[in-house]
Amino acid sequence: MLRKRIRVLWLRAQIVQLQNLPSHLYLVLSWVSFQPSGYGVYVYPNSFFRYEGEWRGGKKHGRGKLLFKDGSYYEGDFVDGEITGEGCRHWALTGNTYTGQFVLGEPQGHGIMKYQAGGHYEGELFRGLREGHGCLVDADGQVYWGSFHDNKRHGQGQMVFRNGDKYEGNWVRDQRQGHGMLRLADGSTYEGQWHSGVFSGQGSMAHCSGVIYRGIWINGHPMAQATRIAILGPEVMDTAQGSSLMLTVQLQQDSGEVATSEDGRELEISTGVRYVQLPAYSEVSFFRVDDGLGQTPIQTPFGFQCISYPLSSPASEGPEPRAALESASTDSLLPDGDPGGPPAGKHEPRCPGSRRRAERGCVQFSDVRLGPPPPGYHAILFLEGLHEVGSRPRGQDHRGMTPVAQGPPGGSRLDGVATVEPAAEAFPGEYVIMIRDVTTPPFLGHTLPTAFKHLRVLARGAGQQPHIPREDPEALS
Repeated sequence: MLRKRIRVLWLRAQIVQLQNLPSHLYLVLSWVSFQPSGYGVYVYPNSFFRYEGEWRGGKKHGRGKLLFKDGSYYEGDFVDGEITGEGCRHWALTGNTYTGQFVLGEPQGHGIMKYQAGGHYEGELFRGLREGHGCLVDADGQVYWGSFHDNKRHGQGQMVFRNGDKYEGNWVRDQRQGHGMLRLADGSTYEGQWHSGVFSGQGSMAHCSGVIYRGIWINGHPMAQATRIAILGPEVMDTAQGSSLMLTVQLQQDSGEVATSEDGRELEISTGVRYVQLPAYSEVSFFRVDDGLGQTPIQTPFGFQCISYPLSSPASEGPEPRAALESASTDSLLPDGDPGGPPAGKHEPRCPGSRRRAERGCVQFSDVRLGPPPPGYHAILFLEGLHEVGSRPRGQDHRGMTPVAQGPPGGSRLDGVATVEPAAEAFPGEYVIMIRDVTTPPFLGHTLPTAFKHLRVLARGAGQQPHIPREDPEALS
């Protein structure tokens, strides 16, 4: 009897000791069999817990498995009744599984967490949270290597994103912040300051198009980015027939300041000739263009339209007729895709030197020379007697005027108006210079609007501008 009473008292003492376990391990045991040390199976009164494993001194100690009624479980090491050591924990509610080190029932140390939603984490943990150094692969396959704090990316780290972009630098609570470098999948790179996951502060971008911007960024946008193209010089430029021009072009900000923070933006020069339909001659213009060329008039900011016209090649001093025709004709309505490319189905040879890359926001085009009219362009010139048109009495018929052709004699007749055979240089008249942003792909997805300059070509030896017919309703009534 005495030995039996001592045994009962010892069992009660063990139960009291088990009741002092942490709340997440609080178990009230009902013994199926009692074995102070060795291997045993224990079922708990609420039937939610079940333990199978080793015991020592009445405590779970050694290898064992703790099962939960909802399907969760822990299998691994126990020390003096605590989940401590190496083990595997599965949570039925989330579907997550952790394999690694435990301290007092919580994942702590080094381990691998596999997530039901996809992805996994391998590295250091503290009290169940990512803490220290580790590697996180998310459900989208994005990979982060680096430091963690309070379960978030924090400190130095690098990440490969789903689209192929790579970042290496500082993180603050899951956001890129501080100094870092981003290598984009398209070949562009950014190195500089970040805030809340976007470029912010001093930084430099080398764009895949060849554009380089060095300066201040605000909320992911360059503060001193170019927004327009400006052709320097008078509002209307005059040049003598057969002469060449030198043009200075600036990339400007909204404020009008030169965008010196930009290098490498590609600009292309092209020209056009004024396109005029005289009311009295519905099929007469300065240049009659063969229908097969399919020229589309380009709207200019000067109140008239133009059709594309070629530049002369400095290397050969000969024209590149299709260059300006095809590039300028697409200026007002650029095709989808490459903004600097030719229309679909057309080959676009270009005049050598027609493209330049900006340096510190400036570009210079030297030896700009208009070529002769290309094949399919037939000049129709009214250069004599037109200064009297405006002074004639209203209603007087001007069909008696004799159009004078500048250039070689001969030519065909169209409604009584002389046309001129191809010449060796541009005829006097009104032209337009156009500078297009053909950077490919567009820098940060934005193409600058085309810049225009009004150009008048004067006849050789002329002391003033040639008289050009205007679409004046009074003069042509």
